[in-house]
Amino acid sequence: MIHQRLRPFNTRVTYPEQKLDNDLSQGVVARGTTVFLRGQVSQDLDTRECLHVGDPGAQTAKTMQNIKMLLEEAGSEMAHICRIVVYVTDIRYREAVYQEMGKWLKGVFPCSTGIVVPALARPEWVVEIEVTAVIPDAA
Repeated sequence: MIHQRLRPFNTRVTYPEQKLDNDLSQGVVARGTTVFLRGQVSQDLDTRECLHVGDPGAQTAKTMQNIKMLLEEAGSEMAHICRIVVYVTDIRYREAVYQEMGKWLKGVFPCSTGIVVPALARPEWVVEIEVTAVIPDAA
């Protein structure tokens, strides 16, 4: 298989209220060198429980924990993040989100895009972060 799928799931189980039936994964390792992570949110990836409702800083901390865990599962790490896209539902959350995110990305210097959106997939989520990283050569 050319691509490795990280934590595949079906939206029928994850979002039963939305009446969807899509096969997705939390991330994809492409050709063994590039990791594309699905937009991560403040959710327990094992139980699908939404966490830290109403707290953009705490939601960002959990989101970054998920990103770190998924990158490690793929054979990468936070230091190898190349691109990050941050979605927030209110511009007033930006400071809390970026302060927390900055703690996780100190010294990494990824290219970054920030977008304010009217809503995310669930109303309790106020931040979502998408990451592209690489897996370094084993040499």
